[in-house]
Amino acid sequence: MADKHKLWGAAFSKAPNEVAWRFGQSIESDLNLLNEEIQVSIVHAQTLAQAGILSKEECQEVVAGLQAVRSDLSVGSVRSDISGFEDIHALIEAKLKEKVGVLADKLHAGRSRNDQIVTVTTLWVRHRIRDLWDGLEEFQKVIVEVGERWIDEPMPGYTHQQTAQPITLGYHLLAYAWMAESDFQRLTDLYGRLRSPLGSGALAGSTLPLDRHFAAESLDMMPVSHALDAVSSRDFVGDMLHACATVMQHLSRLAQELVLFSTAEFDFVRLDDSMSTGSSIMPQKRNPDFAELIRGRSSRALGNYVTFMSMMRALPLGYNRDQQDDKPPLFDSVGLCLESLSLCTEMIRTAEWNLPRLKQMATAKFSTATAIAEALVLEGLPFRQAHEAVGKTVIYCEQHSKALADLEQSDADALGLSLAALRAGTLESALDGKQTYGSPGKVPRRQLLHETKQILNASLPDLEDPDTIS
Repeated sequence: MADKHKLWGAAFSKAPNEVAWRFGQSIESDLNLLNEEIQVSIVHAQTLAQAGILSKEECQEVVAGLQAVRSDLSVGSVRSDISGFEDIHALIEAKLKEKVGVLADKLHAGRSRNDQIVTVTTLWVRHRIRDLWDGLEEFQKVIVEVGERWIDEPMPGYTHQQTAQPITLGYHLLAYAWMAESDFQRLTDLYGRLRSPLGSGALAGSTLPLDRHFAAESLDMMPVSHALDAVSSRDFVGDMLHACATVMQHLSRLAQELVLFSTAEFDFVRLDDSMSTGSSIMPQKRNPDFAELIRGRSSRALGNYVTFMSMMRALPLGYNRDQQDDKPPLFDSVGLCLESLSLCTEMIRTAEWNLPRLKQMATAKFSTATAIAEALVLEGLPFRQAHEAVGKTVIYCEQHSKALADLEQSDADALGLSLAALRAGTLESALDGKQTYGSPGKVPRRQLLHETKQILNASLPDLEDPDTIS
């Protein structure tokens, strides 16, 4: 039953059931791994040459053949002829054989599809981390640019989605830059922990004298220490899916605020026409569809993580075919992150903020009350008593249709409080008077802006680029 498109079958008397064969194919999804598959095969050829399995001339011919295959597949010249292949390994080997003949049969010595695919996937994750770094960096740059522009413009801050205390628009936006920084650091940590499984074979290495350290260093990594662990574990896929789910969760929260803030009831922001859509029946409608899609698709990223963890939870050690299904959710989540980062960056870059409305609502619902309570504390009143006194002040204002900032000496006398403490309830005093590190006060928010700019200027890890392998 041996078939030129299969890497196995000599000991089988029957071909696979047609439905079963299609069910087990991964070639369409595997094409995402083309560049990494070629890179890993080149490194393996060089490792075989170092071990004397391939001559220097044979290695050069195989490498040139692999580069030619990559060029052919990259331009799509043979992409229509992939249906008969089980996976990308079979495709590459067959195409290499067209280039170098029987020499291609030597390439698989000392390796298994088990260590091959996990190495290829590891390399793919390294490359996509770099792409995500770029997306996060651009997102942060735009957040900082817009945040600096509006660093002094008041807006309401919320808890429980209820007006709580005044902050500024720039301060609010900068929070997303720091959320992105945690994403950046999470991905950087994962990048530094990636190891090469190449040379681990099916599960127990090889009797051939292959230098796994040489192979790993050629991929700019260290080798996984335990061969069985190397082919069994997909923790790095789970870590990447978790990182992507967290990025999407952060972007979803931003998207939800843009949806909410663009309603007529809030009227805080107008999204650019290029980031909105219309209605087929209501000519006046402006819909924040792309923000809504990001919010919705964040659930897909979370679902991908849960799907993967559920798949892995009961697998015994060694490669199991279940693990073939680690890649579709991985590809999906990374793609969602990259596109959503790009869209959120553009939405913030082009958004028009209604500054008068934001300032008007900054003091709604007596949002400066806490500042009065703290002013009373500075006068020597215990905080619980100050809290109660300001609560009564709020009731007094509601009964007399007054804002906290409108209270006068006669009101202070009626309340039994100092006018100086009540004056702390003005927007300027309540906002700019904040002193603690990380707060939106006049001095701390400038310090925060400076520190946020510093994380933008921090250099990326000084890492060699695996794309340079040739």
